[in-house]
Amino acid sequence: SETAVCLDCWETFTDGVSFEVRRYDASKFASVSSEGRAFDQVTGELVRKLLMYIGGSNEQGEAMGTAAPIIITVYPRNDGVLSRRLVVGIRIPSVYQQSPPTPTDSAIKIEERPGMTVYALQFGGFAGESEYRAEALRLTRTLGETAPFQRKQYFCCSYDPPLKPYGRRNEVWFLQDEP
Repeated sequence: SETAVCLDCWETFTDGVSFEVRRYDASKFASVSSEGRAFDQVTGELVRKLLMYIGGSNEQGEAMGTAAPIIITVYPRNDGVLSRRLVVGIRIPSVYQQSPPTPTDSAIKIEERPGMTVYALQFGGFAGESEYRAEALRLTRTLGETAPFQRKQYFCCSYDPPLKPYGRRNEVWFLQDEP
């Protein structure tokens, strides 16, 4: 199983809350997007599409192993409620980065995402919209009003298969504004 590799990571503690600052390289991702449905209604279906693609439902019939995390890009409104637009993505495993297998599902797009620096806050349990929103609020309060991160989107990450019963790892990532 392959996890996205952090090039430059360091852990920070603020007011007793531990978060990491991580730098990731540009990479190709498989992604699928949704417009008009709520987070908890649609994410399971979109994650399954990506896991099927990674698992071999592609034109080459290539099973790519497992990849983590699943990264859901969300777009909060000013009141913190998530808009009904989201993008679910998974990093194409390293060995397939040069030429990813062609998706058979037309909803899946292969995209090049730029390198990024994120503030990452980890938490456990099963995570849906309310849990991710609560952790995003906690990370916002920890970083403070003046921290250089993007307010119009953030990432909800899951490292585990959907039915794993315990020891689950989830994260909220805020994209650091590039200087």
